[in-house]
Amino acid sequence: MPTTEPQSAFPPPATTPTPPAAPVPGDPGWEELVSAALLGTDRRPSAGRRGDEAAGALLDAAARRALRRRAGLQPGPAAVPPAPAPEDPRPALPEAARRRLEGLLAGRAAPAPAGGRRGTAPDLAELLPQWLALAGERGFKAPPAALPALLDAARARTDLRPQALAFAGPRGLWLAGLNPEWRFALRGGAGTRGSLPDPQDAAEVRKLWEEGLFAERVALLGAVRERDPAAARALLAGSWAGERAEDRLMFLDSLRAGLSAADEEFLEAALGDRSRNVRATAAELLSALPGSALAGRMADRAVTCVGLDRTAAVPTVVVEAPHECDDDMRRDGVTAVPPSGRGERSWWLGQLVEAAPLSCWPARFGGRTPEEIVALPVADDWQAELHAAWCRAAVRQRDALWSRALLGRPSTPPATGPGTSSLGERAQLLATLDPAERARWVAAFVAAHGLSEAFQLLGVCAVPWAEPLGEAVIDALDIARDAGSYPWSFSGVMGLAERCLSPSAARHLESLAALTPEAEDASPGAGAYWAEAFQRLVATLDLRARMRAELDGAPAEAP
Repeated sequence: MPTTEPQSAFPPPATTPTPPAAPVPGDPGWEELVSAALLGTDRRPSAGRRGDEAAGALLDAAARRALRRRAGLQPGPAAVPPAPAPEDPRPALPEAARRRLEGLLAGRAAPAPAGGRRGTAPDLAELLPQWLALAGERGFKAPPAALPALLDAARARTDLRPQALAFAGPRGLWLAGLNPEWRFALRGGAGTRGSLPDPQDAAEVRKLWEEGLFAERVALLGAVRERDPAAARALLAGSWAGERAEDRLMFLDSLRAGLSAADEEFLEAALGDRSRNVRATAAELLSALPGSALAGRMADRAVTCVGLDRTAAVPTVVVEAPHECDDDMRRDGVTAVPPSGRGERSWWLGQLVEAAPLSCWPARFGGRTPEEIVALPVADDWQAELHAAWCRAAVRQRDALWSRALLGRPSTPPATGPGTSSLGERAQLLATLDPAERARWVAAFVAAHGLSEAFQLLGVCAVPWAEPLGEAVIDALDIARDAGSYPWSFSGVMGLAERCLSPSAARHLESLAALTPEAEDASPGAGAYWAEAFQRLVATLDLRARMRAELDGAPAEAP
């Protein structure tokens, strides 16, 4: 429950000052009582009494006077009661799922185990996001009694907020308005889909766009954009000149969804915006449209900087970075001042190559494919800068062909093969591939190189992991255990496996959960830690399977 008292949301009734009480014969006035209490009954006797008798008489008189003062209070006007909570038309949770939610919310704040060992019990705090995602997919509403704990969980963890607020729905927002501790929900969740007008209702859309809170307007723009991109663009264009710079930036960012050539005219006009951040975002969006005029201008600049030296013994890529950043480059989104530690010319070159359409390079390199271009040697130590810019371009343009070329073969050692050796860049490139191909590539990488470098790559794979990937991770964990590795060095991968492995993988793990004799060169106690970690993994996968079944209406099982 929230830390503030429930009545803090409702102001106490107002009161009017107490009128002076009529004097009562033999009963001293309030000021006289206060004076006697301050001076003491020895110096100010009461009705001839002294000592304990005088003190008791003083207290009796004060009690009578205080009671009369309180009884004389005149109540002021009552506080206006809050509006009734809105209805939530979504279906209620199955009973078993409701009890499961209560357990997850209660276990979210459980104290850490003594000694730092997690034991074999599942981590309920890490399962709550997955439960919310499953409940959201099925369209359930939150039980009213769970709303306070749900809002507390969302306040404590920002990563929970989108799913938690969507699940809480209109009643959660109503409740958040009554407690200052939950005001974050009004900033971030005022525009949940359940509270938005129908995107086809032009009058209501226009009214909310003109009168709504910022969060409501952002959510409205996204909803209209999803249904009718042209209508969303017209809505934004109509109020663009009067919006604040930070709001224009957020609104412009909403055009990423469904970005198309129809947005080019609006984005081209935004290149002249008075805000540098707005100009940069508009240029980034335009460069993601390979057919845009900006992409063409960037291609013209980039191909003059990067070419092929055919006179060398082996065809080699040569680079001549820009010598200046002129006004036209700055208008097209090139940032003139580099970050600390970066040279100006390499900084400008990277921005030009990143924004140029990747389709301009095969012709520049004599019809070579992306794989052949990436495999070419690059003169004068420009390879890292050039390949990094091509990686950013492939991610921005969602170009799977170039992503494959820059990723290289998963079995090739990253430091020796063509393309990028950066795990961060590889993770971004993998995100451009379809989920099945992504899982196959990472599975082959894990099989070839183990788990020590795979954590960042595993994080971009679709959940639950496809069977080849799940099997590769389990095999790699088994190999690490047999090799006598420290189990805690794989705690991150193990935690990821608890959240991402398919629950059906539990049957493959039961044999690994048994305590086995330790090898002579193994770390002391490693066998027990490994067995404990595998037991926790099996328990977590079983719990995830029960969570899904309960949301689908199956009866609850014993915990």
